[in-house]
Amino acid sequence: MTENNREQSGKEIAEKPDQVKRIDDNWYQVKAQSLSYDSWYDVVATEAGFVCDCPDYQYRKAKCKHIYAVEFSRTIRKEIWKHVTISPASSQSCPSCGSENIVKKGLRKNKYGNIQKFQCRDCNKWFVFNLGFERMRASPEVITSAMQLYFSGESLRNVTNFLKLKGIKISHVAVYKWIKKYVKLMESYLENITPQLSDVWRADKMFVKIKGNMKYVYALMDDETRFWIAKQVSDTKFTEDVTPMFAKGREVAGKNPLALITDGAPNFHKAWKKEFRTMNKPRTVHISSITLKGEHNNNKMERMNGEIRDREKVMRGLKKDDSSILEGYRMYHNYFRPHQGLSGRTPADIASITIEGQNKWVAVIQNASKVTTVNTDNKLTSSYQCTECDSVKSLSDNSPC
Repeated sequence: MTENNREQSGKEIAEKPDQVKRIDDNWYQVKAQSLSYDSWYDVVATEAGFVCDCPDYQYRKAKCKHIYAVEFSRTIRKEIWKHVTISPASSQSCPSCGSENIVKKGLRKNKYGNIQKFQCRDCNKWFVFNLGFERMRASPEVITSAMQLYFSGESLRNVTNFLKLKGIKISHVAVYKWIKKYVKLMESYLENITPQLSDVWRADKMFVKIKGNMKYVYALMDDETRFWIAKQVSDTKFTEDVTPMFAKGREVAGKNPLALITDGAPNFHKAWKKEFRTMNKPRTVHISSITLKGEHNNNKMERMNGEIRDREKVMRGLKKDDSSILEGYRMYHNYFRPHQGLSGRTPADIASITIEGQNKWVAVIQNASKVTTVNTDNKLTSSYQCTECDSVKSLSDNSPC
């Protein structure tokens, strides 16, 4: 078989469904095409490139069709991922009439700073661009700076001490209220965005102190993007039913993984059987034989556990199971914290979710503020204001303006 024939065959394999399985970053399996029974070849990444255990590669040491199939599969997967961009609210038009004929007209002064005022020369209305921070005495920069400092590892009182150096006197209780308010607001918005995750997920547990008692936080994370998919708090270590966390993971990602990597805890295996072990192919493989330095390890999960542990030490434990602090840190990990292992990018960046602007907190809060909850016939339905036509639409409404 010539090089061109191998490349063409690899492309045909990649375009067929369920022919290439991704186990982890460096390990793929490609279904054998010439055998009548179900057999798979392992394609493994090395420093010199991909190697395959098929006879063609083993005897000729040439790039086989299975390696080409993996390369095409990786390219196809990146091309079909839907990219989501979260942009800051526009400050170029009047929110009342949409006119861009606006001018600056002084400052609105308050105790915590000044806010620029604008006037529309077409409708003569005065306004400020303060979406998401209406009726807040502190400026958006102060509020988001406090949240960034807190989730970076500072205590509430250390945050207030920093703000005092900037001439802003605020209590630690007010900072906590900011965190509760905006974590809830951003959560309702971000949960409607589907991250583009890989086919290998990891799960692990760690103990934390909640109300002075030792409990366990279970976490589900994507292997390639390091996106923290779901969490669950429990009282027990090996007997807790983590099926709800796996079900939430499928809801967030919109799919089942091809491989699940955990430790040998029996509750992980039971939950895998309930949620991911289906008769449909390809089936999810459960890899539980992990070691610290073995071929399969859970080092990425241990690194994330270390992040949570560092945050919990400063807080001296959580106050309640459903604390907004834990959900807030999950969002901080996914959308705002640059990761050295991801070359300074966030998991959201790798998962095809881009947040534009210098202040990512402000961009997310502004977009979350556009999403409202409308009570219709005693039923709560989520909607948003379209930036193109300013009409209110349901989140499920994809019709053009």
